[in-house]
Amino acid sequence: MAENFFTDNLDLQFRLGQLDLSQVVEMIEDGYRYHDQYPVAPRNYADAKDNYRLLLNVLGEICATCVAPRAAEADEEGAQFHDGRVTYAAATQEALDLLRQAELTGTILPWEYGGMNLPGTIYRMLIEIVSRAEAGLMTVFGLQEIAETIAEFGSEEMKARLLPRFTRGEVTAAMVLTEPDAGSDLGAVQTHADYDEAAGMWRLNGVKRFITNGGADVLLVLARSEPESQDARGLSLFLIEADETVHIRRLEHKLGIRSSPTCEIQFSDTPAQLIGKRRFGLIRYAMSMMNGARLGVSAQALGIAEAAYREADRYAEKRVQFGQPIYAIPAVYRMLLSMRGEIEATRALICETGRWVDLSKAYEHRLRQGENLDPADRQRYKQADRLAAVLTPLVKYYATEMGNRVCYQAIQIHGGAGYMREFNVERHYRDVRVTSIYEGTSQLQIVASIGGLLGHALDDLLNEWAALDYGAELAALQGQVAEATAWLNQCIDRLKGEKARALIDYYAADLADVAVYVINCWLMLRDARLAGRKREMARVYIAETLPRIRGKAAALQAIDLAPLQARDLILAEPF
Repeated sequence: MAENFFTDNLDLQFRLGQLDLSQVVEMIEDGYRYHDQYPVAPRNYADAKDNYRLLLNVLGEICATCVAPRAAEADEEGAQFHDGRVTYAAATQEALDLLRQAELTGTILPWEYGGMNLPGTIYRMLIEIVSRAEAGLMTVFGLQEIAETIAEFGSEEMKARLLPRFTRGEVTAAMVLTEPDAGSDLGAVQTHADYDEAAGMWRLNGVKRFITNGGADVLLVLARSEPESQDARGLSLFLIEADETVHIRRLEHKLGIRSSPTCEIQFSDTPAQLIGKRRFGLIRYAMSMMNGARLGVSAQALGIAEAAYREADRYAEKRVQFGQPIYAIPAVYRMLLSMRGEIEATRALICETGRWVDLSKAYEHRLRQGENLDPADRQRYKQADRLAAVLTPLVKYYATEMGNRVCYQAIQIHGGAGYMREFNVERHYRDVRVTSIYEGTSQLQIVASIGGLLGHALDDLLNEWAALDYGAELAALQGQVAEATAWLNQCIDRLKGEKARALIDYYAADLADVAVYVINCWLMLRDARLAGRKREMARVYIAETLPRIRGKAAALQAIDLAPLQARDLILAEPF
């Protein structure tokens, strides 16, 4: 077992070293003036990067030496439910205690509340490390996003009362959105909020289902505040501090992430406080919260994939068949090469997406503070916001599907042994499955990204990458990726030209695949300029990916109505 999940991950260290968040950090640190009031705040960007590296190093050691060795134990015991009360597995609770003692809770909150003011991109590196150690623990650690939502949209009283408790690790949180009849369709939420004039407060009634960490202390709940409404415009977001009116009805019995409690909750005249303005609950506050969670789940899938790959790599070196380690068999090392390429491409994609999301949020913060942006900043903000909107669902789609592929291949490399519970890949395979389901299924991510893709939202970014100097040694690869970019644009225009919305939606997944493959090829090629190993990794990844792009592009150029026309006949019952 490794001694540190950060220092043993050369690619994660490479990403941190190459990451340029200087503009973001200067804005969120307000020109680095916070150092005068908070001595641990950075003096400049170099100082900030050193702080981030130190933080990742501390977490990496805790996760490698204390969390990962007990991950199977946490999975085996699972979250518990007795007498209406939810408790964590012993190993999970001890891990949470260690994270609190190391002051790793509330890291993304502002300095004034005891936080570390981390950019989201660095926070997701923390999430990846935790997820590699124990995926279920991430669902508690990762819900620091709830505190960030309170920091962004809550009242001053809420922030002053609750945020210091988050940074001290005194409270846990949950995002309470889903209902039995409102899963992907959150506009159909029926939990209702009524204002009690006599008591001067809101009260909530209703049932929520599939709530991750639902036994938490602080709940952000989506509820219908406008009694005559039927859609998303009648929903508001409410803060609840769990009391005797919050009833946990049951824990779900799940395939994976068993150390994470997934609850069914009933609210019975539960006191609640409104977050922000009425009617903005879903369209602004919950969507902001979910977009952050989608990036967190992307990092979770990446961490699980990293763990599964390492298990498969170690096993392939030790397992001897036909007189040699299976590591030397082309059919096996082809899988390992593919897994490694997908993992590194995903890490680059998450960091690139995070950079634009962080920049967009930094500008939003300035606007909320009443600042005026000059024309150049306004243009940069529009670019960041546009890219964040299309890249966030794409990365959630690709990262989680990638995680499932990598864990599948990890079991395949183990053969029959991987199917047994004695091997960690069995747990990783179970844990990763939910990542492409919760916080919006892969299919919903495609729906969320298709508008931006059809609007050529990626053009400026791809053109910027194409204009970089890749040198003579990479010229051939650059030409191939440039050609793939042209195919992407042709596919966009072909699909955009279709009048039938159902046809566009049917082929949207193919376009999303082409887009994310092209983005990843450019990201890998950019890295190839910086290190010899990255150059070879780019060659392998691009060689494997270009045929996939060609196949998807061919399907999009040959759009066929047959599936839509034959659907009812083929899927009709009885068979």
